[in-house]
Amino acid sequence: MDQLLQQGYLGHPGQLYTLRRVTLEEGKARGTQIIEVCTSAGLQLDILPGTGLDLGQCRYKGVNMSWMSKNGYDSPAVIRPFETDFVNTFPGGLLYTCGLRSAGPANRDQGEWHPLHGRYHSMAAEQVCAEVQGNEIVVRGVVRETALFGHVLENRRTIRIPVSGSSVTVQDEITNLTPRDEEFMQIYHCNFGYPLLSEKARLILPEERETIPRTEFARTGLGRECEFDPPVPGEEERVFFQKMKQDFRAELVNPDLGVRMTMTWSGETLPILSQWRSMAAGDYVLGLEPTNCYIMGRHDERENGTLPVLKAFETVAHTITIHWMEEN
Repeated sequence: MDQLLQQGYLGHPGQLYTLRRVTLEEGKARGTQIIEVCTSAGLQLDILPGTGLDLGQCRYKGVNMSWMSKNGYDSPAVIRPFETDFVNTFPGGLLYTCGLRSAGPANRDQGEWHPLHGRYHSMAAEQVCAEVQGNEIVVRGVVRETALFGHVLENRRTIRIPVSGSSVTVQDEITNLTPRDEEFMQIYHCNFGYPLLSEKARLILPEERETIPRTEFARTGLGRECEFDPPVPGEEERVFFQKMKQDFRAELVNPDLGVRMTMTWSGETLPILSQWRSMAAGDYVLGLEPTNCYIMGRHDERENGTLPVLKAFETVAHTITIHWMEEN
């Protein structure tokens, strides 16, 4: 970009990208702050500082890539885990982070109540910085989940988007800032919708993997978990746990649209891919969700012996990259 400025092709770098903060002024999302990003390769993305720097609506070359639920955006001021029902506020979006101390069903663990999918998305980021560094748009912030006399889990999130590219990388560093071990659960709930998702699309996963259906109904879909149907009124969702051996990658290809989405993640810290396949009319979505757990909730995960632990003052780093390209 600097070279283009020096050569005289550009007078202002904003000709190639957009990086700006806006605030919604109407409807139930009034007051929602958005960091809008648009690259010269046609990636458009909403970053939401009020909800943990999660990612909202996403388009590639003007075409929607992400899934938005019937709820759409809500103002962060009304998203409170104990005051609102998840089903009435869950917005979808490209990334909805679940955790940090529980993920999955609402549950009571050792006398403490944990709401469905945890509290992360209800917490605003602080120390938020959005800037261009060289040829990258970089957004940073800190999210803290804390309790008096209790836990302190701090997530330092960095989002990187190439100015001339069509990818987004989310890098998290989660630290236990107490002198005692703390259990933690995390899901990167990445959601893809129409028109990228349709009966013409196919999911490509590594051949070396184990597929575990979550329910008996999901079991009826074994062998077709990478294929999709037109919307079916009232169809039950299917969830599969995909355990990769070494290649932590998923691709969603739609030849009719001419687009390929590739998603990679740090499998050493997020060993399981939860695949959420909902073909229900009006709730038509594919969730690809790298996770460190089996999404059973803190209590059942503890009983199952699969509740991850972050040791005193330990830090764990997660990375997820989503990349779009034209499919020839």
